[in-house]
Amino acid sequence: MKFLVISDIHGNLENIDKLDSHFKEADAVLFGGDFALFEHEETATPVLEKLLTKHEVIYAVLGNCDSPDFLEKIEAADISVEKTLVFNDGYAVSGSGGGSKFTGTTPFERTDEELSGDFAILDSSSEECADENGHWSNLILIMHNPPKDTKCDAIPGDIHVGSPALRAVIEKRTPFLVVTGHIHESAGIDTIGATTVINPGSLAEGKYGWVEAEKRSDGTWSVKSAELCQL
Repeated sequence: MKFLVISDIHGNLENIDKLDSHFKEADAVLFGGDFALFEHEETATPVLEKLLTKHEVIYAVLGNCDSPDFLEKIEAADISVEKTLVFNDGYAVSGSGGGSKFTGTTPFERTDEELSGDFAILDSSSEECADENGHWSNLILIMHNPPKDTKCDAIPGDIHVGSPALRAVIEKRTPFLVVTGHIHESAGIDTIGATTVINPGSLAEGKYGWVEAEKRSDGTWSVKSAELCQL
């Protein structure tokens, strides 16, 4: 299974077009949020419309630069995984949108409890989908805000600004893959236990990721390879 991993497009339609060959090769697209350019929420709709022409299987959340009301549009387009759980080809995807409260200058800043609360559906589904420890073997989580203390949440000065609550969700549920974004300067790949975490960087800056995963004979999933790429 091949996944094109993108985040933080911020209105850049040109760079979406530059990924045409990757869209064609990918089995699905994982988008970590920020359709819109900072302080230009109107740029989100053209990005959504462009993405919908590129691939039939897209899983997305909102970023902190997106209006919370834009969730209705990505839900109508059937690409949202916020506060929900989507199954396809043996894997499951769930998501959390927006960023941690910080400057207050972006439209979708949330508390740690709100961010992690988007994954409450995993609690109600675990009896059927998880093992006796509550661990999921086939789960992908998409969270715009990164989990705390990885290579994906550091700002200059090596200060980790990720969410402790989102990290706790990962440690509890053990997804095989987590896609995040938000912190442009912290594009990276790391692990939390057996979970691969990737922040592809901002597509507006020409950065993206590529992940290949496989379903093992016992039905569990794992990441075969993950890489950071540059246009």
